[in-house]
Amino acid sequence: GYKDPGSLGTFPFMTKQTKGITNMTNKDTTLVRDITSRKSQVKSDEEETAMLVELFEEYRSAYVPEWDRLAKCDRLYRCEHWDDYPAQSANEPMPVTPVIQSTVENVMAELSEYYPEAVIVADNPKYENAAKLLSAVIRENHIACNYEQEFHELLYDLLVGGYCVQEIGYDREQNGGLGGAYIRHVDNRNIMFDPTAVCIEDCRAIFKFEAHNYSWFRMHYPEKVNLMNFDEHLLKNTADNVLRPAHDEKALLIECWLREYDTDTDTYRIHMIKIGGGVKLEDSRDLYPCGYYEHGRYPFTITKLFTRKGSCLGYGYADMFEKQQVLSDKLDQIIIKNALMASHNKMLVSSASGFDVNDLRDWSKEVHKGENINGIKWFSTAPLPSYIPEYAERMRQSVRDESGANDFSRGNTTGGVIAASAIAALIEESTKRARNIAKRLHNAYAEAVRTEIETERQFAFYTRMINADDGERLSFSGLDMADDDMPIEFKVTVKVQRENRFSVLAHNETILNLVDRGMLSPDVGLSMLVFDGRDEALQKMKQKVQENAGRNKTAIEV
Repeated sequence: GYKDPGSLGTFPFMTKQTKGITNMTNKDTTLVRDITSRKSQVKSDEEETAMLVELFEEYRSAYVPEWDRLAKCDRLYRCEHWDDYPAQSANEPMPVTPVIQSTVENVMAELSEYYPEAVIVADNPKYENAAKLLSAVIRENHIACNYEQEFHELLYDLLVGGYCVQEIGYDREQNGGLGGAYIRHVDNRNIMFDPTAVCIEDCRAIFKFEAHNYSWFRMHYPEKVNLMNFDEHLLKNTADNVLRPAHDEKALLIECWLREYDTDTDTYRIHMIKIGGGVKLEDSRDLYPCGYYEHGRYPFTITKLFTRKGSCLGYGYADMFEKQQVLSDKLDQIIIKNALMASHNKMLVSSASGFDVNDLRDWSKEVHKGENINGIKWFSTAPLPSYIPEYAERMRQSVRDESGANDFSRGNTTGGVIAASAIAALIEESTKRARNIAKRLHNAYAEAVRTEIETERQFAFYTRMINADDGERLSFSGLDMADDDMPIEFKVTVKVQRENRFSVLAHNETILNLVDRGMLSPDVGLSMLVFDGRDEALQKMKQKVQENAGRNKTAIEV
């Protein structure tokens, strides 16, 4: 879950802050000097580190119930929730029907069809080429950081845990060392927001953390590893429950993001401090005294599934449908126990019968001696009412229906519906909740892309080559995002990169009907169809048209 943005001390790029230090005005120089002196006057490194560690401990104490909730949601997804309920006997059955797991997987499959793609639009038509170039840059950035896999991990955190977190930053090693911005998934167990804040921009600090072995710290911070202390209370919520190494000497690498307000300039500044083993390892203010990111916002976005009042976090499907999962499995347990009891008939033997109980239990004997046969009676376990199994199934079906993971959303239809347009209409009506969730994801994605654009504007000083939509190779740098030293403003819209196969069939069916009725020509209809190999078909059609035109020209000349 933790993504290291790179060492600040070896960051090879000159930003607008560091590049322009030699040409600063007196006011700018005074501002930097004032920030540096204010940092030294308020607290030393040890005092500031101790204060941040204390704040981290405050966050950690508040997050213990939240981590317990996330762990419980994971257990519900993995169908391990019986561990939370003590068994009444050692041989008690613990049946599980993975309703929540199948529901999450079905909704996740639906949402994967809404995989987003950013379309950049400039605020002025004369900057249209710059906007198209920037769209290609964003697309290549997301290919480089494998955003498709990041999107899958975001969906899991959103549906199971109730919220997902994305981080926006700049990777100095991307594109062969030329750098590039990224959007990455952050494990919701590896980040802590202010427990008192409803909006992340109001957080006193944001902590992102991960446990590393001391060999890792010795490799990355050799001059400070001897000053580090062993962490006695490592966070266990991020550890694997299966892999348990014998030697587990680790320390937390804490990445503390701070947002401070400057009353003189009426702006915010973002700073990042790395702490490990109680020692300050890096401080972004050493290189960027005016803020690590010029946009002045925390480089994180949160998407919530179900709202939690008074918190910036959310609830997921596991929280909403926990009781239905547990109670339906409990009913299955009752049914199985009844079936096990019914499989063994019981015998009532009265003391006046004269029969020995142990003698009757021996099935190898053919003759039993007793006084009164009427003192023996067989009786069986009464069956359960028929409504109990039906009720258990109705509870599971209610989870599927209320979550939107019903038959129609998966393309299953009844009643003889076979037309692609009709199936698409049914799916359209049955996936309203999935579209609502996709809209929230797209809004967060658009916000992250806007921050990504500002990050590229700040750090992209080296020129790199980009593949445009038409296959042309174009050069890009941060200078392409400005006109006469004035930044170009861009708007971000989101389109769905993939389409549902039934909606594609319905679209193609409509186009073919229009071609059959003569409302569209075949060449126009072909260009509007959606199928694999369309570009090759269009290219061959153009070649055929050109060949026919050449033959006609030759025939006319003859």
